[in-house]
Amino acid sequence: MPHGRPEVGVGPWEGPRPEGEQYDERLLAEGDRRNVVDRYRYWSMEAIVADLDARRHDFHVAIENWQHDFNIGTIVRSANAFLAREVHIVGSRRWNRRGAMVTDRYQHVRHHPTVEDLAAYLDTLDGGPVPLLGVDNLPGSQHLETMRIPRRVCFLFGQEGPGLSDAARHACAGTFSIAQFGSTRSINASAAAAIAMHSWVVQHADLSSDDAWRG
Repeated sequence: MPHGRPEVGVGPWEGPRPEGEQYDERLLAEGDRRNVVDRYRYWSMEAIVADLDARRHDFHVAIENWQHDFNIGTIVRSANAFLAREVHIVGSRRWNRRGAMVTDRYQHVRHHPTVEDLAAYLDTLDGGPVPLLGVDNLPGSQHLETMRIPRRVCFLFGQEGPGLSDAARHACAGTFSIAQFGSTRSINASAAAAIAMHSWVVQHADLSSDDAWRG
């Protein structure tokens, strides 16, 4: 049995070159070892982003970043997987990209100095204001499992540990929590973000087309 890490992706293109502006000549010649689905093999990064932009969902994801939260990279990766419209980072501009696994290249990531700036931006988007919903296990929060999530929405997450700041809570149109049954007081912020995004997908995404895939 062979040992070592299996090769990721595909090698150089064999046979006649495919036609289309989406293909990258270097990738066709050298192979495509990126972490992308088969649909995008040998496509340029610009072509992939353009195709994603034509299909992005109507939800946004935002996270406060006052302490250089390590969850941000993982949230960006999940946002790419569930095809969020945009990811918003509130607070410090610097964030750890390691958990994103390069998916930030395909995802629109915006920075806002404050939650008020984020809310003001969401109010100016085409199609009308996008409501800001906080995700935190606060008293009075709705149950994610039973609420009807708006199609156009921005999920806002606080720092790991303290949760949403007072300013964030004030800016939100409402908050919801994720049901837990164990001994821990909370779940990881990146896990909560993935659950919230998937809940949006369950309620609103078109799962019947080839645009939805598993692996």
